[in-house]
Amino acid sequence: MSQTCAGVTVRALQPQDVAAWDRFVLKMDQATFFHRSGWKQVLEEAFGHKTYYLLAEADGVIVGVLPLGRIHSLLFGDALISTPFCVYGGIVAVDGAVAMVLEQEAVSLAHRLGVDHLEMRATAPVHPQWLTKDLYCTFKKTIFPDADANLRAIPRKQRAEVRRGISKGLTGMVDHAVETICYDIYSESVRNLGTPVFPRRFFSVLKKVFGADCDALVIRQQKRPVAAVLNFYFRDQVLPYYGGSIAEGRELGATPFMYYDLMNRAAGERGVRVFDFGRSKVGSGPYDFKRYFGFEPQALHYAFHLVRGTDMPNISPNNPKYQMFIRLWKTLPLGLSRRLGPMLAKNLG
Repeated sequence: MSQTCAGVTVRALQPQDVAAWDRFVLKMDQATFFHRSGWKQVLEEAFGHKTYYLLAEADGVIVGVLPLGRIHSLLFGDALISTPFCVYGGIVAVDGAVAMVLEQEAVSLAHRLGVDHLEMRATAPVHPQWLTKDLYCTFKKTIFPDADANLRAIPRKQRAEVRRGISKGLTGMVDHAVETICYDIYSESVRNLGTPVFPRRFFSVLKKVFGADCDALVIRQQKRPVAAVLNFYFRDQVLPYYGGSIAEGRELGATPFMYYDLMNRAAGERGVRVFDFGRSKVGSGPYDFKRYFGFEPQALHYAFHLVRGTDMPNISPNNPKYQMFIRLWKTLPLGLSRRLGPMLAKNLG
């Protein structure tokens, strides 16, 4: 714990602080689903990572929060991140003075731990002198309770794909057992991309921690599941987070249909007004898919303070040194990829 200027104290989140932390997050406009305290349990229980959730308070009232998790890997380095496995993170505070106090405490913590670097996954510029990575953009837009309005808002070519899915008899159904069909489809999809998959336990913990704010949408042709996506809900937003389709699903237009169906369900059944399509690497296939679906890219401001490291990390699949591994991973039998993937994926935060 550190006492700072203006009567602001920074200390670690304690179990008795959880409700107050989440109330603060819910009321702050710049806060995101990934600032919720439940991610602390997810990181610890699903992956065994150490967490450092810092809160700033004045006169016993929370005035700022900063979630941090440490990813320590011989293969990928040692980092203190806000927040691992999340597209957004960083400081949420009532004013700049409180934010500065939290930033100073995070820097101090990073040096005490001796990590390679401290990373803030912010949606706005962080520190002007920190290194920044312009690798990702996020995509958000308003959706409507009227299905026809959502369809008209999709550009022509992708609208035709949605109509193809409709004509093929695709249907969607919400599944609260996110670790079953949704995980199976997702794990097959990421194997096909050459990416190690998370453990099934991760999906189970997400559902346990976030309850009704986490579900899956499964798309079927007749009775056969062909696509699925795990979703988060926060305030008036829906965040499709882990999605994919099998090969047959791509031929049916299952992925465009799935996101269109999710828009309608989220808006009609939950009153959602913002569809947060999450981050994608600039110039990648998912980046183009989201643009073609009618979303405009918004730059994310990932900032790095180097401690022991000499330059920014680069564990992107676009890094040439990983290309041979990706090609090899695509050839693995699905069952083997599900057994081996979690050992690597837990350090890809």
